[in-house]
Amino acid sequence: MVRFISTNGKSEAVSFTKAMQQGLAPDGGLYMPDSIPRLPPGFWNTLETYSLQQIAVEVSKRFIGDELSEESLQTLVDQAINFDAPLVHLYDQVWLLELFHGPTLAFKDFGARFMAQAFARLDESRDRDLLILVATSGDTGSAVANGFYGVPGTRVCLLYPSGKVSPLQEKQMTTLGGNVTALEVDGTFDDCQKLVKTAFGDIKLREKLRLSSANSINIARLLPQSFYYISACSSIRKETDTDVSPVYSVPSGNFGNLTAGLLAMKMGLPFERFLAATNRNDVVPEYLETGIFEPRPSVQTISNAMDVGDPSNFDRLRYLFDNSAEAFRKVVWGASFNDPETRNCIKKVYEKTGRVVDPHTAVGLLAAEKYRKESETGQPLIVLSTAHPSKFADIVEQEIGRPVEIPEQLKACLDREKTSIPVGKDYESFKSFLTGHF
Repeated sequence: MVRFISTNGKSEAVSFTKAMQQGLAPDGGLYMPDSIPRLPPGFWNTLETYSLQQIAVEVSKRFIGDELSEESLQTLVDQAINFDAPLVHLYDQVWLLELFHGPTLAFKDFGARFMAQAFARLDESRDRDLLILVATSGDTGSAVANGFYGVPGTRVCLLYPSGKVSPLQEKQMTTLGGNVTALEVDGTFDDCQKLVKTAFGDIKLREKLRLSSANSINIARLLPQSFYYISACSSIRKETDTDVSPVYSVPSGNFGNLTAGLLAMKMGLPFERFLAATNRNDVVPEYLETGIFEPRPSVQTISNAMDVGDPSNFDRLRYLFDNSAEAFRKVVWGASFNDPETRNCIKKVYEKTGRVVDPHTAVGLLAAEKYRKESETGQPLIVLSTAHPSKFADIVEQEIGRPVEIPEQLKACLDREKTSIPVGKDYESFKSFLTGHF
């Protein structure tokens, strides 16, 4: 049976449920499975016959074990992942894995909805509400808010950097009400993330409040993201009618998405390389080049969900490669791109294919093209398309010269009133707010 251990190695191994409830291990580390089960050859040999939902059940039952019956797990998956992740051919050997067909039109829906349904079934500590703390640079907040909205026994507190998320993202986070509270922080995403991490390390606060996280520091948010890598492999096999080893280009900020892909790799996912595609916040590509990890304050870009200068999941990445930069480089290739390059990519893709992509997907495409030229690979390049372009309409429309169609679920939140609470970035004020509000 899989148990979950801290990347810091100073906390006892726990069950999936306990790891999910705690979010962060007591020693401040991130939970990881003590062993990553390889899916059997029979699964990989017949992968094309599995739906996304069937893949989700096959993967998750190996980590949750007997904590949830297979029947309950099937219901959880059916309710959480009731949308698809289609693989769309863009041009030549480049494909887009569209991950924005969930209710908030971003890839975060996979993890947030799975996690919310898991809490509803596995969290039995009903003596007091569970407070979900979430730092967000964009889409995490809206996905978690939507996933946990109305879930009994839970309250959600979102922290987002004021003026550094798109207007649509902000509306999605600040208009639900109910058990969702949005805090507009005078600072950066890194400031938001620091407040959340400090709260988890505050023993006195945790005696007063039941805290958990729905950021990708929570293993229950991370694991479901491995599902769509395996689904993409199934889809590309159907499209090419061959057993290929794709290149996966991953727009990266806090690096949960890349970590999930590497977990799938450990389960047996065929691959040639994973690409860590970043904007100017390039601490991981820099690490891949120098072997030195030097986090620094994030800088603001048009691909705002990736504006992270100290990615928390880097500890998991190092853990997966036994702290070896050399081992890391053999699997992961990194590159960073600036805003003018990103804008030009949006424009060129539209002119070439008629398809509209958001700034984060554009960064992934830039990495795929650069890798293809440098490596001369003949394998398909699968770019994770992480958000619907309408969420960044103000940027995209400048490059394509026409309005972007806004889906109905986004139009609905535009008409609702924003309700957020302005806060500073000092921890003591934040702590006082939590203890006074929840």
